[in-house]
Amino acid sequence: MNSILPLRRLSVRPITLLRALSRPVQVAGAILLGLAAAALLAQMEGERGVPPIASGGDFEVQGVKVDVYAKDADTARHAGWRLAQRQAWRMLWTRTHGASGVPSLSDSQLEAMISGIEIEQEQAGPNRYVATLGVMFDRARTGQLLGVSGNVMRSPPLLVIPVLWDGGSAVSYERVNEWQKAWARYRTGDSAIDYVRVAGSIADPILLNAGQTGRRGRLWWRVLLDQYGAADVVIPIARIERQWPGGPVTGTFTARYGPDNMLIGSFSLRASNEAALPQMMDEGARRIDELYIRALNDGRLRPDPSLIIEEPVDPDALAIENAVELPIEAVDVSALPGGTATSFSIQFETPDVASVSAGEAAVRAIPGVRSAATRSLALGGTSVMQVNFEGTVDMLRAGLQARGYTVAANGTTLRITRRAAQAAPAGAAAPNP
Repeated sequence: MNSILPLRRLSVRPITLLRALSRPVQVAGAILLGLAAAALLAQMEGERGVPPIASGGDFEVQGVKVDVYAKDADTARHAGWRLAQRQAWRMLWTRTHGASGVPSLSDSQLEAMISGIEIEQEQAGPNRYVATLGVMFDRARTGQLLGVSGNVMRSPPLLVIPVLWDGGSAVSYERVNEWQKAWARYRTGDSAIDYVRVAGSIADPILLNAGQTGRRGRLWWRVLLDQYGAADVVIPIARIERQWPGGPVTGTFTARYGPDNMLIGSFSLRASNEAALPQMMDEGARRIDELYIRALNDGRLRPDPSLIIEEPVDPDALAIENAVELPIEAVDVSALPGGTATSFSIQFETPDVASVSAGEAAVRAIPGVRSAATRSLALGGTSVMQVNFEGTVDMLRAGLQARGYTVAANGTTLRITRRAAQAAPAGAAAPNP
């Protein structure tokens, strides 16, 4: 009759178990125990995340190729770097002004403008230096010469959760992967998108995992975004498929946005082998950034009003505000139908602090507007104003157009921009905005 051994009888020490086995099995068991111990140590003390780098706004020129001969290796490398600086300056000028009229600068002037050199590939011999370099130009020192402003219009802060599908499973910050590394080293300073990137350490793998991107509930999203100081979330997704081990790798990249996982765009790339996978990931991050910038420009990438955490209202302050604004609200309100206020979201550009107050004052001056307050502030980008208006969207649009705005409406969400000032006849007074 078979019997079940007590649990304490199965508790055998690993060394005792190995001694009881044959020699080949002992060797195999020792290897397995060593691997298990190494895996446990890696989980406890190994790499826990990739800190984001390259968040500055420097001008970057990549793919500068040099091939230099000299009397020794050090001289060849020094000459190669100087040659790369000259080539990068011509490439940067051509990118912003065209191929003609490139200013001639000395090596000392170029070195004063350059903030760093990145070695993409390098081969050094006794008297030859072959390399592919990336050259970074300091924006403050180079922008004036290029005629480019140092200020960049940017979106509201958007939390990045990169998701990698590999082998049928999805991973984000749960473990270090090539897609996370690509976003950590991507230079976001020159992008119109204000990315909020995390290192993937401490609580990040628990809070920002791949499963979180599939949740639609706004309550937990509000807590997360408030924790990381972001207004919304972007979800760049990479799905890689290997034809055979060590062979070509195909990557499908998708740009998604918001808790509702809205699709922005997608594309495919191909790497010739496993060694080229990091380069493919870098190119994927760059192209996804372009998709997000295009969506920001055409109005698809806008903050979700449902993610705004409403601040508690002080009843005393509200009573004082109502007492002060009562005569203003009474103007022409009786002529409006219904007598009930509708909430509208107005997106408007806020390059500085003064533009926020000016935009709110212009909207409050429209008859029928009960209140207008900025709920999502993005200095240097597009902010969102919450407006309570007694009337229809067409009436609010007409009021905004009468104050010099170009208005695009989508339901209860409006996007306003200032119309370009038209040339007035000589001696005519400028219109009052």
